[in-house]
Amino acid sequence: MSPQVLIDARAAARPELGGVERWAREVSARLPALRPDRYGVARPPDALVHRAGHAWEQAILPVRARRAGAELILCPANLAPVASRRNVVVIHDAAALREPGWYSRAYVAWQRAILPLIARRARHVVTVSEYSAGELVELLGVPRERISVIAGGVDARFSPDADAAGARSALGLPERYVLTVASRTARKNLGVLDPAARVLGERGVALVAAGGDRPQFAGDDSGGAVRALGHVDDELLPGLYAGASAFVLPSLHEGFGLTCVEAMASGTPVVAADRAALPQTIGDAGVLVDPTDPEAIAAALLGALDDEALVSAGRRRAAAFTWERTVSELDALVTRLLAGQRP
Repeated sequence: MSPQVLIDARAAARPELGGVERWAREVSARLPALRPDRYGVARPPDALVHRAGHAWEQAILPVRARRAGAELILCPANLAPVASRRNVVVIHDAAALREPGWYSRAYVAWQRAILPLIARRARHVVTVSEYSAGELVELLGVPRERISVIAGGVDARFSPDADAAGARSALGLPERYVLTVASRTARKNLGVLDPAARVLGERGVALVAAGGDRPQFAGDDSGGAVRALGHVDDELLPGLYAGASAFVLPSLHEGFGLTCVEAMASGTPVVAADRAALPQTIGDAGVLVDPTDPEAIAAALLGALDDEALVSAGRRRAAAFTWERTVSELDALVTRLLAGQRP
């Protein structure tokens, strides 16, 4: 039987694993498992998962959808074929339009050209937080009634029982460390963590960063006090989170903040920036600080180390975010769209 909905899995095939890629992987796997008669998956060759894949996404994907008789194309990673009117697109944020200095010129030009077109022509737009919904209204001109907010989730692998010792051994980590999981880009603002790394180091606690570079993003200005782990295999991430004495995300802009939820689910106290969607995502289950104040970040991390009250609050908060809930809400939205109903 031909699928009614074809899922664009280009981002799911990338080796990098940011929030967008995590969304794409989970949706591409879970929706077909939920309703195999409804959902199919279109995945490009490995050589086309990055920039070269724009041609596949814009030209080949809509042809495959049409030939398969799919009524909708579900695109979970910001981009979608502009020529198609069948798109249900998840736009996680509009950060490149908000702060173009965080990105390369070519990337900003591409986003400015294509993102408004995708948003205007889509059958429906999904985003990941009320903050991002407001941003899409403001910067892309999408009417609020054409946007549904569906939050991402966290897999059950992320728990205090994950293999912390295995991750520590594989990555050569000390017994006590504070973790951040973020690409080394200007938007993530990791340079502000250098003073905290030095203060923590005096107390025998390392500050480590998991995540690689993104060529389309401007780099960060870290002074080197934070130990860079580079890309960490997905199998090690749950243990890496669970073994940390605290987690920090000083990002200047997040559409949701999925890594904070993964940390909370793992029983790790969270310190995060008081900007963009992070206050909505974290609520009162973490410590929110000014991401431009290095001393405040250092003080918050010292106070959060192994804080059992924060651990309990974080686990309660994270329990509300599951991928089962995410795909259930997506499927309910698709059901209404297929029936010709207004979401």
